[in-house]
Amino acid sequence: MSGKLTTHVLDTSIGRPAAGLTIELWKYNDNLGDYEKLQEAVTMNDGRLEQPLLEGEALTAGRYELLFHVGAYFATMEVVTDDPPFLNVIPVSFGISNNHDDYHVPLLIAPGGYSTYRGS
Repeated sequence: MSGKLTTHVLDTSIGRPAAGLTIELWKYNDNLGDYEKLQEAVTMNDGRLEQPLLEGEALTAGRYELLFHVGAYFATMEVVTDDPPFLNVIPVSFGISNNHDDYHVPLLIAPGGYSTYRGS
């Protein structure tokens, strides 16, 4: 059975899922010596994406990075922040070692902080 990579975002400042937040997925390419962008998606009303970021044969071992565009999200929510905002884009760098496992990378956000963990 193949694994998958998923994420979701919760806005702890309002106690709800973060809808309309842009997320980019990047993977480190050893040949290039740099990250390359795999895809970009926007969270739905439940704070999740319409489909897994990666699954099946597309999920391979390696170094990945998720970029969460929280500055634009809070601007859309008309949250008053500093200019420029304290948090603009939150990078979460992680590794995938087993393509048969599920990797869930949730993000809890507020205008002044965030946290993440490996979910199931």
